[in-house]
Amino acid sequence: MGYAVTRRAIYSSGHPAQGSGLTNPFGVIKSSDDGRTWQQLGLQGEADFHLLASGFDNGALYVFTGRPNSRMSAPGLYFSLNDGLDWQRAAAQGIAEVPVALAVHPTDSKTVALTTSTGLYLSRDAGQTFQALSQGEQAVGLAFSLDGNSLWFGSYGNAAKLSKVELATGQVTPLSVPELHEDAVAYLAQSPVQSREWAMATFKRDVYLSTDGGKSWSAIAKAGKTLQ
Repeated sequence: MGYAVTRRAIYSSGHPAQGSGLTNPFGVIKSSDDGRTWQQLGLQGEADFHLLASGFDNGALYVFTGRPNSRMSAPGLYFSLNDGLDWQRAAAQGIAEVPVALAVHPTDSKTVALTTSTGLYLSRDAGQTFQALSQGEQAVGLAFSLDGNSLWFGSYGNAAKLSKVELATGQVTPLSVPELHEDAVAYLAQSPVQSREWAMATFKRDVYLSTDGGKSWSAIAKAGKTLQ
């Protein structure tokens, strides 16, 4: 299942709950009222995009598909600038592995990043070409800061790591990370209200919150259950 939250909308792709009345899979859907109602954007019965991302303020949608469908002629990376009405394939030159995670710059629709088993990669031309920002370890969850200046990403070698890349210089700065036993950073998100507040979720469904820009983290959920 893919899921992306922007300032004005929520996008999702995946399988519907029993009794929802939606086609399985439901393709791409959009909500403009915080999830109360949903609009179908296409590819019902055809696509379940596990990798789906959107720019927080630009509305660009990027997906990775492992197989063709009625709007995508071959597997690969695609993007849409009109809510899925038209999809354009990105060549993704420089990417040899299947992506693990995907993120879109908050304002620049041509800037997109992805992680793979070999590292973190950035494109500034709508996914046509990618350059490595960090290599040597498997990179996992990632997110652009909402000011558009940096890219946060998790990685895993001998242990879980969290780092930040400054987009202007390419400088990589290690950040603190909670002690994770055979686990890693799966998802990252920054608060649009408090810029120093970040949330992190792991593959084992633990959730942590930082209120100091990633210097320290407090657990707020373990194994998918909130802590009292």
